[in-house]
Amino acid sequence: MANKKRLFSGVQSSGTLHIGNYFGALRQWKDMQEEFDCVFSIVDYHALTSVKDPATLHTNTLNAFKDILALGIDPAKSIVFQQSQVQEHPELAWILECVVPVAMLELGHAYKDKVAKGLDANAGLFNYPLLMAADILLYDTDVVPVGEDQRQHIEYTREAAAKFNLAYGPTFKEPQERIMKEVAIVPGTDGKKMSKSYGNTIPLFGTKEEIAKAVMSIVTDSSGDRPENVYAIHKLLHPEERLAQLYESNKGKYKVLKEALIEDIDAFVAPMREKRSSITDADVVRVAKEGSDRARAIASAKMQEVRKKVGATL
Repeated sequence: MANKKRLFSGVQSSGTLHIGNYFGALRQWKDMQEEFDCVFSIVDYHALTSVKDPATLHTNTLNAFKDILALGIDPAKSIVFQQSQVQEHPELAWILECVVPVAMLELGHAYKDKVAKGLDANAGLFNYPLLMAADILLYDTDVVPVGEDQRQHIEYTREAAAKFNLAYGPTFKEPQERIMKEVAIVPGTDGKKMSKSYGNTIPLFGTKEEIAKAVMSIVTDSSGDRPENVYAIHKLLHPEERLAQLYESNKGKYKVLKEALIEDIDAFVAPMREKRSSITDADVVRVAKEGSDRARAIASAKMQEVRKKVGATL
């Protein structure tokens, strides 16, 4: 894989994955395995900013591994690991915190948005971008697939790398974001960005009944012939030319259009849902251990270099 650029991406184990996760990022993971040298992480330390129950975090982490394996992430092609099993991540985050000014973090859009939505304004949430930067920089990452709303985090990562390199000499690559603009921000059932913290999601591996409940709750605008929030999600599944006749022949029939969306989502996720049901906890433990060992070997070598650069060796 030496001739391939390296890609890093992570998913929080903070709750149930939804279709926004899939179309905003996870679909790219599967497709990019052939093009890039991929490193994928279940970033369970990030989840601690919002998940305070140990049993919940444990279950969420197991489920997140099952989810990405069901989506086609192949541990034979990519490194797939658990963030908390590679201690170099929080170690590098601390070092980056010592070179990045507080004023930069105070400008963080995600932090201000989450606090405005009522999330606990803990220090972890505030420093989140630097743990994310550490995740990325440890692996000499070239490319990071993110949604438009996380573009700033990659800008912060480049800034952290540049400040460290200026202070201690060339050490880190400055990665580039890769954004699929047409699905960069997936709308939720209320029309805002789909997010677990907003409670507006459609579950990725939900039963048909769970999908139906979420879809029927989609907020519709009674002033038009086409329910825009329904349509915005529907066109993630089918090209607009295929949807044209359905929406033209059912103008104003919001219930019919929602029912069509339910059928299409269920048909789309059914094969992945079936594959996921075959993955055991033992499968996850094996994949996580093997992947974490591989990730640790890379991260450990990088941190030896970093410690030497900052003078933390004898």
